[in-house]
This record gives sequence, structure tokens and C-alpha cells, in this order.
Amino acid sequence: MATLQNIRNRGGMMIAIVIGLALGAFILGDMLNSGSKLMRPSQMKIAEIDGESIQYPDFQKKVEELSEVYKMNTQQTQIDENTWEQIREQVWQGYLQENIIGKATEKLGITVSAEELFDLVQGNNPHPIIQQLFRNQKTGQVDKSAIIQFLKSLETNATAEQKSYWLYIENQIRQDKLRTKYSTLVSKGLYVTTDEAKKSLIEKNKNANFQYVALNYSTVSDGDVKVSDDELKAYYNKHKDEYRQDKTRKIEYVTFEVLPSEADKAATQKWLNDSKAEFSTVTDNAQYINVNSDTRFDPTFSKKEELSPAIAAWAFSAQPGDFYGPYFENGEYKLAKIDQFKMLPDSVQASHILINPQTVGSVEKAQALVDSLKRNIELGGSFAEAAMKYSEDTGSKIKGGDLGWFKRKQMVPEFEEAAFSGEVNKLYIATTRYGFHLIKPTKKGKETNQVRVAILTKKVEPSTETYQKIYSETSKFASENQTVEAFNKAVIDQKLDKKIATLKENDREVTGLESSRQLVRAAFTAEPGKMCVNNEGSTIFEFGNKFVVAAMTGATEEGLSTFEEAKIRVDLAVRKEKKAQLLADKLKSAGSDLASVASKLSTDVKEATGVNFTSFSIPTLGFEPAVVGTVCSLPEGKVSAPIEGNNGVYLTKVTSFTTGTDTDLKGEKNRIAQTLGYRAGSQVFESLKKVTEIVDKRSKFY
Repeated sequence: MATLQNIRNRGGMMIAIVIGLALGAFILGDMLNSGSKLMRPSQMKIAEIDGESIQYPDFQKKVEELSEVYKMNTQQTQIDENTWEQIREQVWQGYLQENIIGKATEKLGITVSAEELFDLVQGNNPHPIIQQLFRNQKTGQVDKSAIIQFLKSLETNATAEQKSYWLYIENQIRQDKLRTKYSTLVSKGLYVTTDEAKKSLIEKNKNANFQYVALNYSTVSDGDVKVSDDELKAYYNKHKDEYRQDKTRKIEYVTFEVLPSEADKAATQKWLNDSKAEFSTVTDNAQYINVNSDTRFDPTFSKKEELSPAIAAWAFSAQPGDFYGPYFENGEYKLAKIDQFKMLPDSVQASHILINPQTVGSVEKAQALVDSLKRNIELGGSFAEAAMKYSEDTGSKIKGGDLGWFKRKQMVPEFEEAAFSGEVNKLYIATTRYGFHLIKPTKKGKETNQVRVAILTKKVEPSTETYQKIYSETSKFASENQTVEAFNKAVIDQKLDKKIATLKENDREVTGLESSRQLVRAAFTAEPGKMCVNNEGSTIFEFGNKFVVAAMTGATEEGLSTFEEAKIRVDLAVRKEKKAQLLADKLKSAGSDLASVASKLSTDVKEATGVNFTSFSIPTLGFEPAVVGTVCSLPEGKVSAPIEGNNGVYLTKVTSFTTGTDTDLKGEKNRIAQTLGYRAGSQVFESLKKVTEIVDKRSKFY
């Protein structure tokens, strides 16, 4: 189905569009092993939203369906773990939307009619997804004939997968329209009165200029503040709601990193030395490098200062075919061979015509078009006219393809090779990731002698022997330390670097450990004070080039923190209160004149200007809303009482007020209404979610 193929090409990563528009926050089972048929429905429940139970098989079916959409759109057959996680998250968000927004709109009788859906797909108000998929690349307008042709082709010769692909897109359009209707309904119920707008204008126009004296909390040491357990408990009981916590697990772990040994380095160096004889007989250096090296052949020519320091001095005193190395650089052993010297400019001026295979339909058509353009121009046709008519590079096509002057390393290598090595006013075809380029160098700068070096590289990697050695060390440590007490003693005795991490149930990995979701899950199945165990029953985890042994040493459950769990945070809050009182008393006793207060307390009187009720922060002070509120309501010339802020305690005095010039009452009313509308659109779903009972057990399955 060629039309569907074109849509995929133009749509980019469709899943990203859907996530962006429909969800607003996202770019685009161990329990099911051999005994799964005997599992009860309660064991298969992956979530519950507003009383609606979601079973794992149903959830996973949607994941598989969406993964097929993703594969069709990207033309990939394999999906990495990060993409799987994005797909699972999108399915979860879909369930949330359906059970929260869906129920809310159903109660209100809000629907999307067949006529509305028709208008969103084929009518005069196409949905952004349709605009993206069916936009004509040349005109920038939605191509309605292409939409109709595509829908007809779905009816006649589409596969089941292709129909499913389109139904998924239609459903996303329908769901997005429902969400828009609901948030619009809420926003239209918000009204801004004239008095509110007047008050807002007054607050915006009243700008305070003031002086202040500040005493930071850091000037009082913790030793100067005495705090009792009774005071901490009293504060905790009064502020319990401020000490809510997530469900977390604390782990302590050590890593055994598998790094190349000296023997591995020597073996890599020997491989390059042994390759030198064969490499010396090669005439096509690029082909040899691309077949045998860990990095591809670099076709660019370089000046001395552009080369690696390891070979810069040697290269320009050598001859083609000469060798340097092996030498070690950036974790690789390298063998350098002079490929070619050439007199080349530092910069060139060139024009080009870019032909994109996706636009013209296929690689073959793009190749045929660029070959045809080259022949016509060589026979006397206008390069500029051809560029303006055919080029996909919108920036240069309006200039007849002229790119102006550019230096090395500004273009992709294939383009640069043609532009810098080609003759002036001759035509060259280069293929890059952007498509086919018809290139015409028009001017060249001063030429200098430059060199192209063919570099055979081999990364130094751990051998099987090294891997087995580190695994044996890890295995010995793990087998001898099966309790947390033994684990901690061994860490001290062996002077190992123990790390600590606090994990949430849906964390995808432990920071610093590659693809370590399995350790997160193990932490939540382990008992406090016990070692973490992987799916095979071993206490050894493998992530990337690291073996890991971990113990689960602490747990918190979702809800209010206990006093002991919150004690450290409570202590900080109480100490801050006591420090604030000490500093406030110090300011009060120093007098009522800012200059004399500053003098007695060995500090300075500072100034701030243009602060009003809408100010988010104060220059030099930062986020201090208590100070903003005080100075905006303080009479001119009066010194305030001590103000307890975020970073310290302040005395302030307004020196003057200046009045702004904004008198547009209607405009202010519209601005406030618009702000409320934006907030309604972004917060309505979150507000509904807060009052919906949601049980999320995905972490037990993924």
C-alpha cells in the first residue's frame, strides 16, 4: 500500500505525535511463567481505577497492539526496553484517560459524533494528527485528495494490521476531542469579574522600591539551637499532613566492574601489530578500514592542527603508505596509515539541490531525478531554476541553491568531500542521510596541503578470562556474605565502595546501573535486612559491565510518615523556626532604624526596586514571597516587623512607590481569563485523578 507508506514517511514517529497530543506529557511478567493458568483473577490484576479492575492479559494485549502500530510506523522489527516502557506507559495513560475523563464526559453526555469525526479527518477543520500526516510538502497545506485516496485504499486492499493502524489513529483523535471538550466546558465556567481585573491592575502597577537588612539562617550554628524530642513530637503532630511519603525501598550495594586487564590491552595491541603486514598491501584503505576496524573510514582531509595530538607531528613528515603505531587513545588501540595528501581550501562556496526519497516516493525515483537534473544542467540548464523548483532544502532553494561560504566540519562527510575536492563549477552527486545532493562548488578559498589518514582501531574490551575472573570474585563475595551484617563487615574489611539508593516502586533503574529494573523489583520483594535476589534465585545481578550484590536495608510505605521516619525533616523545620526567632529577636533589639540596625549587626543596608504582587522573586534575594507581600502592603517610610523568609529574617522599609502605566482593564480581564483557561486545560485531568481511587500494580509485572 504505497499511500500508507507515504503517510508513515511523512508522519515521522507517529507514536510521539499521539503521546504529545493525546497525553501531553509523553513523546510517543514473571508471574506468568509455567504455573500462570492456576493463578486467581486477583493475582492477575495489574491495576484498579475507580473500581474498574484491569487484568494483566488485557493490559498486555493492548501493549502488543500498540507495539505493532509502532513497528509499522517506524518499519522496525525489534523494540528496545526503553521503547517498550514508553509503550506500556502510553497504554497506562490510555486506561487512566478512559476511566477518568471518559466517565466524566459520559456522565455529562459529552460525545464525539460521526459528523465531528468526519470533519476532523476529512472536513475543513482537520485534527493536528491529520495535518501532520497529509500535509503537502511543497504547498504546506493539507491535501484532502490524498486523505480520500488513502481511506478508499483502506477499504479495498488494506491488511488487518493496516486497518488496525488507522483505527488506532482515529481513536486517538476521538479521545483527544473528548478531552478538549471537557476542559473547554470547565474553562468556560470560569469568569473574571471587573473588580478582579481592577484589583489585578492595581497590584501590577504598584511597584515598591525598598531597603532591607537580612540575617541568613546560616549565621546561626545548629549548636546554638537546642531541640528536645517533646518539641519535635509537638511540631510533628501539628504538621502531620506535611510529612506524607511514597512507598520506597532503601538498598545498599557494591559493584564489581568488569574492566579490561593488562593482558587484554596487550592482546589488542598484538592484533594491530599482526594486522600491519596485511594493511600495508592494501590499496583501497577505505574498504579495509570499514571491514576490519571498530570505527568507519573518515574520508575528510585535515590540517596539522586538526589531527589528534598523537599523530599530528608525524603525519606531515610521512609519505603515503607510511604507518604510525599502534598507539593508545580514548580506550582504543589505533594504527594510522597515510592515505593521501591533497591541496585543499579551508572554505568553499557551493550550491546544491536536495532530493528526498521520501518525498518523491522511493530511492530509485530520487536517484533518477538527480541524474536527470545533472544531465540537463550540464547541457545548459539553469542550476538556480532547478534548485528553486526541486530542492527540499527550504533555506537555500530560495537563493537558487546557494549555501554561501562554509568551512570544514560544517557539513556531513559525504557532502564535504564533494564540495571541497570537486572542481569549481563542476557537478557532483553525493548521498547523505538527508537524501541525494547535486552539488556545484562555485568558489574556493586559499588552498593548503592537507592529509587523509586511514586509522585502524580496535576497542580494548574485557576477554572471556577477565569476565570469568571478576565473576568468580563477585561469586565468592556473595556466597560468603548472605546476611546484611556479614555484607557490611566484608565491605569494611575489603575496603569496597558501598553505595546507597532509595528507590520508588516504578523506578526503571538504579542511578548508575544500566538497565537495572530487575534490582528495583528485587528490592520490593526482599525483606528488610535481607539480601536482594534475582529471578534465578542468585544474589548476583549483572548490569552492563558490572556485577552487583545488594541488601535491602530500609522500607517506607505510602501514606503519612511515622514520627521516626520524619524525624530528620522535623528536626530541620523546628531548628529553622528557632533560628528565625533568635534572628528576629536580634533585629528587634538592634533598633528601628535600618542604618543603625545594620551597623550594630555588622551587616549592610541593601536595596531592591520594582517589586509588586506579581513578582516571582526579588533580585539578590530570590524566592521570598513573605517579603514581597509585606513590602507591597507596607506604608511608605515605615520599617516592617521582622519577616521570616525562606533563607533568612528581614527588616524592610519602603522608600517609594512608582505607578505603572497599564490601564487596559479589558485586556487585563482577558489575560486573567486566558490564564485560567490554560490552567483548566492542564489541571482538569490531574484534579480528577486526585479524587479517583487508583491502585497501580504494574511494578509486579514489569
